[in-house]
Parts: sequence; structure tokens; C-alpha cells
Amino acid sequence: MSDQKNPGFSHEKIETHSFLMVVLIVLVIAFGGLVEIVPLFFQSSTTQPLEGIKPLPALELAGRDIYVREGCYNCHSQMIRPFRSETLRYGHYSVAGEFVYDHPFQWGSKRTGPDLHRVGGKYSDDWHHIHLVNPRDLVPESNMPAYPWLEKDLVDADALPNHLKALRVVGVPYTDQEISTAADDVRGKTELQALTAYLQGLGRALK
Repeated sequence: MSDQKNPGFSHEKIETHSFLMVVLIVLVIAFGGLVEIVPLFFQSSTTQPLEGIKPLPALELAGRDIYVREGCYNCHSQMIRPFRSETLRYGHYSVAGEFVYDHPFQWGSKRTGPDLHRVGGKYSDDWHHIHLVNPRDLVPESNMPAYPWLEKDLVDADALPNHLKALRVVGVPYTDQEISTAADDVRGKTELQALTAYLQGLGRALK
């Protein structure tokens, strides 16, 4: 038998050349990512808002900013998977059309606390106020931190119109009137009221 090695492009050549291996891995991952992601931009189910989905009102948008600022996404996801165990506990599974106007998405996978995608309307405003100021007043075993400053700090009303303008640039259809009245809509409101308004609006468009 001949001992001559195959001079062509062989697995041995790839596996013994670390740089070539890295380059080929990157190419394969990039190609696979394109195949998976690009078609989604052309599917109406992922690019069109679900019926009833509208851009967040000014107060809810301010509440969403507080939600992100305080890191609520670290413990609470907003993505209900299409499994019976999930839908029985949280409600209808999440669909892509509900997140068209979210920048950035708050999906997540970490659940130290429950998923919040369908929390809107589940509890009263007063319940949320008490729970956010001191969760253990309602849930003694809770390990959620307290946020007492939210009931004292006011929403930064003057910053909100520019936020709406920025979101309109990336495709959220805010009108000129909504932008011009945004500051007045939230002026004098506490951050606790804004965050509660955001939570109360979550997941209510899909019944």
C-alpha cells in the first residue's frame, strides 16, 4: 500500500491548522445565522404588529425605561414559551407580533421571579405600588429587592420627547402630536406610577 498522503483539502489539514479551523468555523456560523435570521425579515408574522398593538403611551414608555434602568429583566423574563406548563401558569404564549415596537426586547431566560409578559391587569395598581416599595409586605418569602425611591422620584418629563423621536427613527410610529404632548403627559408623575402603568399594559393585546 502506498504511504503517500492525499495532497488535497482534507480533514487532517483542517484539524491540524488552528487558524484555518477558526476561519472555517466562523464562516459556517455566519452562513447558518444568515439562513436562520434573514428570512424572518420577510415574514409578516415577525415584522407586522399584532392587531391591537400600539406604541407605548408616554407614561408607560417612561415606566419601561425605569424597568430597564433598575435591571428588572435580570430576574423577570417577558417571553412565555409554547409549552403547556408555561401557558397554564402565565397565559397565552408570546408571539412575535407583540414585540415589534420593543427596543430592545425584554425576552430573557432567567426567572428568579415569574415571567411578566401577561402581568397586565392581573393585580391592581395599589398591589403593584405596595409590592414595588416593599415586596415582603405582600409576599413574605420574596427575595425581590425593595424600590422605595420610586414613590418619591419624579419622571424626567423633559427627556421623554427626544426618546419618542429616537424611537420613531427606528420605526415606532409616534405622531408629532404624541411627541409634542409627551412631556405634559408625564409631568408630575412619580416613577412608581410610571412603572406601574408599564406593568399594567403588558401582554393585554392578545387574549
